[in-house]
Amino acid sequence: MSKALHRFALFVACATFFLIIAGANVTSRDAGLSTSDWPKSNGQWFPKMVGNLFWEHGHRMVATAVGVLTILLAVLIQFQERRAWVKRLAWGALGAVIAQGLLGGLTVKLSLPLIVSAAHATLAQLFFLITVSLAVFTSRSWTEAEPGPGTAEGPPLRAMCVLSLAVILTQLVLGATLRHSATWDHDLPVPLLVAHICGAAVVTLVMATTVGFVLLRHRGETYLARPAMIAASVLVVQLALGLAAYITRMRSPYDPQPLNPMIAVTVAHVAGGALVFAATIVLTLRVFSVTRAAEGYRRGLPLPVR
Repeated sequence: MSKALHRFALFVACATFFLIIAGANVTSRDAGLSTSDWPKSNGQWFPKMVGNLFWEHGHRMVATAVGVLTILLAVLIQFQERRAWVKRLAWGALGAVIAQGLLGGLTVKLSLPLIVSAAHATLAQLFFLITVSLAVFTSRSWTEAEPGPGTAEGPPLRAMCVLSLAVILTQLVLGATLRHSATWDHDLPVPLLVAHICGAAVVTLVMATTVGFVLLRHRGETYLARPAMIAASVLVVQLALGLAAYITRMRSPYDPQPLNPMIAVTVAHVAGGALVFAATIVLTLRVFSVTRAAEGYRRGLPLPVR
């Protein structure tokens, strides 16, 4: 296993996280239509980065950089990886980032239609899922994971982890739709707001149950306990950020422009959601790795090649 490849995959995942933050800044600052051109801005590849154009064109530059990094990662994996499924996943990451770029252009060309903007934000999270997964799969800890003493009851825990991922992704989609449904100078639609709040309650309940299961069965195993605790800790912060985002956003229609407190809290809330998602992705993949190894061990089979 190449340590350099893992570090580069981790770097791409971090760059993707930064891209999500850059996109959240564009939405929160209402900078999505600061230029009607795409892929150029005001007819230039490198326009003057002033006003909202700094955030919109800056977002495009970050997206371009992530695209180039993804190409490099996909190529490196083809040469340095022996696992065919990891190679296919790398090509999947490249396809996702290309589709993400095209969706971004479509949002500008169609003047930010809600369904396209929400799809653009959702695909960003799915692309983040892929890059985080590649970082996990190329790590030494993934290939060296062994069954622990508490891995006898694997399938229910796997199901809870997958359910956690599903409800978090659904909540991220609801959040993206809510953010793009109204600009800063309009009130948020009540049905979407209520759905997002209810989604937060569901995520909290499911995540608390999943983390409880993990800590109950694997408290002494850092490999599983650490991402579970990180996910739980970030979720607590995320709930507080959600409340703060709601309070500042409810005041924003009375402001002359998007103000920094609302922007900062909203962007932090988006980043928090992505971090909860990332920690849960790592936890889920590690749970599957350890429990499958345990099943093979009990059947007298060699540890699977991961």
